Amino acid sequence: MRHGVRDWDCIEAINGPNMEKALVYIREEGKFPPFVDSKEDQNSIGTCPVSPTQIAAAKQRVDTWLSTPNGAAFIASQRSLCLLDGFLLFTPKLSFIMSLLDVKLFLLVSRAKATQRRESRDGYVTLEGFWKDPPGYVDKIVWPNYVQAHSWLFNDGDVEGPVNEQVASKEGIKVQSDKSCDVDMASTLDWAVSEIINYLEAAMG
Repeated sequence: MRHGVRDWDCIEAINGPNMEKALVYIREEGKFPPFVDSKEDQNSIGTCPVSPTQIAAAKQRVDTWLSTPNGAAFIASQRSLCLLDGFLLFTPKLSFIMSLLDVKLFLLVSRAKATQRRESRDGYVTLEGFWKDPPGYVDKIVWPNYVQAHSWLFNDGDVEGPVNEQVASKEGIKVQSDKSCDVDMASTLDWAVSEIINYLEAAMG
């Protein structure tokens, strides 16, 4: 509890040992763990901010890479890719989780954009039922937790300012450092595809 409401956006709300167990299983078996009961597919995600044309271009880039020798080697290896989306993945308290991630992509966000995105959501399906943020939840809970978890990655701890590139590089965390906060999703998709292809190219080379 915080400010009289339940805090679902803090480190303590994450079952670290269970997440670690699931990621280890995925890395070893190449598939989703049967012991994980996820409700994410029941949540509303709204309209995709990336156009079909831009998505098609990204797919073409992947297909082009898969036709190269290293791409063919990746297909032959029968490896699977797992994309993990999380709101507090890159914090020292979850360093044991970060060590299980091959490519770490950190998306920058301003307080204004984080608030707009969060408040536009209907709510969340949870294991206990359905959660809808009460009024003022972002300002009182979500944003302060984000700052606390990520200030170590930024110069002077300012999460809306420049990333400390030395710290990020040491931890293997990729950031769109040539961009400001709130990069559009089409550019972010293009960047993410590039980073994943670059990693696979090096891994298969």
